[in-house]
Amino acid sequence: MTTQTTAPKNTGAPVPGDASGLIGIPANLGRALATGGGVLTVVSTFLAWTWTAEFPGDLTVYGYPGGLQVLVLIAGALTALFGLTSYGVKGLGWLAPAGADAALKFAALAAFAITWYTIIAISTKLGGVVNLEPGGYIAAAATLVAFLGALALPFERPEPDPFDPDDTGWDQFKHTSSQNWQTVRAAFASKEPRPVRALPSYVEILVIVATLAVALLVFTYGIGTEYDELFIGFLIVSGFGFTALHRSGLIGHITEITARHQNITVCGGFIAAACFPFTQSDDQYATLGVYILIFATVALGLNIVVGLAGLLDLGYVAFLGVGAYAASMVSGSPSSPFDLHLPFWAAVLVGAAASLVFGVLIGAPTLRLRGDYLAIVTLGFGEIFRITANNLDGTSGPDVTNGSNGISSIPDLKILGFDLGVSHDMGGFTLGRFANYFLLMLIITAVVVLVFRRSGDSRIGRAWVAIREDETAALAMGINGFRVKLIAFAVGASLAGLAGTVQAHVTYTVTPEQYLFAGTTPPNSAFLLAAVVLGGMGTIAGPLIGAALLFLIPNKLQFLDDYQLLAFGLALVLLMRFRPEGLIANRRRKLEFHEEDEAPAVLSKTGA
Repeated sequence: MTTQTTAPKNTGAPVPGDASGLIGIPANLGRALATGGGVLTVVSTFLAWTWTAEFPGDLTVYGYPGGLQVLVLIAGALTALFGLTSYGVKGLGWLAPAGADAALKFAALAAFAITWYTIIAISTKLGGVVNLEPGGYIAAAATLVAFLGALALPFERPEPDPFDPDDTGWDQFKHTSSQNWQTVRAAFASKEPRPVRALPSYVEILVIVATLAVALLVFTYGIGTEYDELFIGFLIVSGFGFTALHRSGLIGHITEITARHQNITVCGGFIAAACFPFTQSDDQYATLGVYILIFATVALGLNIVVGLAGLLDLGYVAFLGVGAYAASMVSGSPSSPFDLHLPFWAAVLVGAAASLVFGVLIGAPTLRLRGDYLAIVTLGFGEIFRITANNLDGTSGPDVTNGSNGISSIPDLKILGFDLGVSHDMGGFTLGRFANYFLLMLIITAVVVLVFRRSGDSRIGRAWVAIREDETAALAMGINGFRVKLIAFAVGASLAGLAGTVQAHVTYTVTPEQYLFAGTTPPNSAFLLAAVVLGGMGTIAGPLIGAALLFLIPNKLQFLDDYQLLAFGLALVLLMRFRPEGLIANRRRKLEFHEEDEAPAVLSKTGA
């Protein structure tokens, strides 16, 4: 008996495991379109995009990119570089150790998004596309062609999951949508980067220096954006551009290099931050810098409580307020009930000690609670502090805090004869009042980082991590859970009080309304917790970056008015959906949310 088999007909549809692109363009042609589109995008930024200077940035000049054109130039250059790297051009292999295709797709997406956002913004502000010059049309066409070409690059399609023929139409639709989403994710996924080859120590240090210089440049540009359209464009390019560099594997290689020289990286980071005031011509953006540092320092203190010990504290901003009030009362303010004017070092000790005492007093009766119950109690403490400070006005209670008027006219600090309230000339640079406080706050931030690093690597730090991971198991192993948690609460409170002492002198006035649970302006307890979660719990860089973003973005997007919290909430939802471990996650937490990843060979004491 002979069995006859018939080969299946090729329908032209993508086959699972087949290396083809998302759109039906030959791979070689798509690669050429993506690379050529990137080059043409760069060229278009040297042309005029509109005929009138009414649009911010003056895009009417030939031969000199301005405003949003600079961001388009960066995205186009990144697209062209990754395109050339995908061709194997000699000397560019270091740019994409994990392969250039996925990075090219994100770079082309960045160029497409920023260019079309600019075109739409010009058309909306000036009244139609008729206001565009040829440069705008060329850029729009070039980025569209580049993005379509990048989508044609081949990738390995995932195996489809079989579905039950008896499923309803809605179930089949959900199954098909899920499969399509997995295909899109696979299209933008990158390969495993090749190992970092051994480099001389001085070369690796030069790489760290270059990375910190680029970071300073990006931060200075972002904080100095002068109008809403430019800042939104900055967010688009920095977001997609960073993702492209991450997909290329370059960020991973730099991370490995910095991990080999942690002390040099930390010191270099503070040196780069100290250079920031010298890049400013006035105090306009140094003001934002000092407030960001205050917010970041408090968030790093909260990271000890939440990130290391796993204690959900919703009233942490109250410790900042305790430190600020305590320091303002002993710093010579005419509104203070005490006729004291202590030097700075004594005021710092008073603020930190007051917060430490309050941390112990609040933690001792409450830290036997867990989870949601502890969160509710700490939330209540935060509100009790604010209401109590509001009532100690001499009418509803003793005259201690001057009620809702707060303690005002707090004098500027003088440290060893150096008055931080006046401008000083240093090496040809003029440092204003906020630049002086920025450098002081940077020193305090360094102290907090040192405390975090040393405590995280210590015996008590390992006990915090054990409590965070499984308190019952930690107690069974002999760890005194109550004592360990109380120490975390006290250390975190004292660090917040340390930042509060500087905040009181920076703002001149301390009022109860500065220390809310939630609001549109940080620092408040909700934003502090969001900064820790957004940046990455249990890390040092995570809360610093998260705090910088959460302070800078609301400040730059004030045109949203009452919709700021809505945009903030949507951003958090998207982040928790696609990167729940935070922007800078340690390896342990990343594995908790992405079980399909390969387990690391070595974990540090804090899981970093």
